[in-house]
Amino acid sequence: MILVKKKQLSSSLEDYLETIYNLSQEGKVARSRDIAQILGVAPASVSGALKLLANKDLIDYQPYGFIRMTDKGYQLAKTVVERHNIITTFFVNVLGVEKEQAEQVACKAEHTLGPEIISKLLDFTEFSTFYSDKGVDITAEFKKYCRSKGI
Repeated sequence: MILVKKKQLSSSLEDYLETIYNLSQEGKVARSRDIAQILGVAPASVSGALKLLANKDLIDYQPYGFIRMTDKGYQLAKTVVERHNIITTFFVNVLGVEKEQAEQVACKAEHTLGPEIISKLLDFTEFSTFYSDKGVDITAEFKKYCRSKGI
């Protein structure tokens, strides 16, 4: 597991890199217009962000061409996606948040939570899974507690 290193990019640039990564994982070639559509931004914004990512040697990019991640970009994107997945899993499996809402919140939180907090979220998720496998469902107990408090 890569987990979290010191933040190297702005939240916005991480979103662009994550989008390129996700497109490649879906077997698609990343194009500027696809990125603009997914992120809901203007094509000019995409061009500027792609130039910045290319200057940081995270992608290979030529205007009007396909976008490919460099090895460095792939590793960084994988780290961002991993943070996102850890947060989403914690919200869904431990807190019982609906997946769609968890995804939306994770998209914001992945940029702000530090490595120690992400690590603790992962630890607690693994801890609850471990005890759940032993017949002690601490997640269910937490849900009961929340209901009793009207949460």
